[in-house]
Amino acid sequence: MKKTLLFLAVLAVFQTKGQLIEPIKWKFESKTHGDEKVLIFKAIIDKGWHLYDTSLPEGGPIPTQIAFEDSSSLEFVGALHKTPEPVEKFDKTFEMNVRYFSDSALFVQTVKLKSGASGQVKGVVTFMGCDDETCLPPNEVPFSFTLDGSGVKEKAVAAEAANVPASGQPKGQNPWLFILISFLAGLAAILTPCVFPMIPMTVSFFMRGSDNRKGAIRTAIVFGLSIVGIFTLLGALFSFGVFGPNVGNILSTHWIPNLIFFVLFFVFALSFLGLFEIVLPGSLVNKTDAKAESGGWIGAFFMALTTVIVSFSCTGPFIGALIIEAVQSGGLRPLLGMFFFGLAFGTPFTLLAMFPSALNKLPKSGGWLNAIKIVFAFVLLAFGMKFLSNIDQVYGLNILSREIYLIIWIVLFFLLGSYFLGKIKFSHDSDVPYVSVGRFFLALVTFSFALYLFTGLLGNPLKSISALIPPPSALHTFSTGQPANNPASEGLCGPAKYADKLHLPQNLTGYFDFQQGIACAKEQNKPALVVFKGHACANCKKMENSVWTDPEVLKIISEKYVLIGLYTDDRTTLPESEWVNIPGGSVLKTMGKINLQLQIDKYNTNSIPYHVIVQPDGTESALAVTFDSEEFRNFIKKGLGQ
Repeated sequence: MKKTLLFLAVLAVFQTKGQLIEPIKWKFESKTHGDEKVLIFKAIIDKGWHLYDTSLPEGGPIPTQIAFEDSSSLEFVGALHKTPEPVEKFDKTFEMNVRYFSDSALFVQTVKLKSGASGQVKGVVTFMGCDDETCLPPNEVPFSFTLDGSGVKEKAVAAEAANVPASGQPKGQNPWLFILISFLAGLAAILTPCVFPMIPMTVSFFMRGSDNRKGAIRTAIVFGLSIVGIFTLLGALFSFGVFGPNVGNILSTHWIPNLIFFVLFFVFALSFLGLFEIVLPGSLVNKTDAKAESGGWIGAFFMALTTVIVSFSCTGPFIGALIIEAVQSGGLRPLLGMFFFGLAFGTPFTLLAMFPSALNKLPKSGGWLNAIKIVFAFVLLAFGMKFLSNIDQVYGLNILSREIYLIIWIVLFFLLGSYFLGKIKFSHDSDVPYVSVGRFFLALVTFSFALYLFTGLLGNPLKSISALIPPPSALHTFSTGQPANNPASEGLCGPAKYADKLHLPQNLTGYFDFQQGIACAKEQNKPALVVFKGHACANCKKMENSVWTDPEVLKIISEKYVLIGLYTDDRTTLPESEWVNIPGGSVLKTMGKINLQLQIDKYNTNSIPYHVIVQPDGTESALAVTFDSEEFRNFIKKGLGQ
């Protein structure tokens, strides 16, 4: 309830006098002291408001974070300095002790420019501001410093524009692809059996009793906008942190939501196969339908709400999959995803309400709709396995291996191909007297995909779907030219802690504890490549199976670096001697939480994958996610002084 009230308060803030409230403003400055450059981030805070500290307990508000887009040209001198010391108080909204700044806050980071380096250092300050009654959604302010060999010339980007909603797209992720997928999902949802038959009924609602053509068009537009608004509101709840700032991490890694999502996908799949029908409570549908009968713009809104509610038994899987993907990437993705899903879903209804004569050209409901439903069922069964895989990897159960996962997928897509050929028939299916050209090609594509999956059992890394399937086992041999017992990857300073349950990609050997790995790197006088990653991180898997498979990249990492893989979502409870106490009284006990806190404290970011090269003298350079092999190759070469 408190989270809901907080969200309503956020909406009230944005609607006050039609203007955006900006209680926290940022200024960026820089100074030069010899060969050191001092980067200054100053927050000016309105009276009554406060800005949160850079490190907060889990489950609390969003901490202030300074994230550099690419710091490979910099050497960080010391930790981030904060002035004044933040105040610590108990927050009733979050029910925990939090630390925050009032009036103003100064964050200072001293750096050195690497020899011969030049260019710009860009990044964003992510922050969240609250007063005693309301909180703003997490926001970002971009900054940019122009560097040269003799000094740093600050260039503040939008220094006075504070509260820009966070969009935070990590480098390498294409937001336009996500928007396209969201839009296509909305169109696909229309073709489901509980949505498509509603089109004539909905269109007739707008045309009955209306002799005013313009009035009918306006009402249809209100109907369409209402659908978009309802779905967008759902996305906004996740984008603005109403369900908590760590919702993405929880949805990705905790066994409870992953098990719930698997069960939901499984139940929806069985329903699509015809075992039973999912029906929402009739009282809910009847109440909204009664409101729709009132007519006018209010009636159009409730007709839209009725449409959304009735269609949920078919749109649920689409919405769930989009929300899960979006909250893991963070920022405004949930809002954007639901907006474009709703836009695609509502547009055909609106256009047909405006031009009802086009209804005659639509195909009639029939067996083809049931066929689409069966296809969706197989897809849901396949994608639902990912949630079980998340549980298996995060908790180290080692039950659902890559091989078992692939076998299940091969069987599912083989059965789907057989369905296209008419060899399998479900209830409500029409007779298939012959195989049409369309069904034949769909069967061909499906069988080809099953064959492609089979090659994964023989060693193919399956790069194109690496983000959707478990990583290869440690003993698996890849077609990268690196055998499983690669001598070039040996030569560690001693047995690696947790190596009995954790593995590194591409048969590489290394460490899973930061201190142990750094100690070995110093002993061997090698740079350390520290990778913050996650079992359930799709981008981590994709990068390791597309960028790290480059032979030159693999050779450099295995021979020239001490590799340290730090899982930020692993649930292994460490010995009490390794627990970490953080301000506020919280104790971090699991490997994942400790690694995540280390990443936030040292590098002011919690995005993964995140790569840091630590030189023997302690200097560091960092790189976030990238799917460009050349960019990553240049990054690790630069760490060697090449």
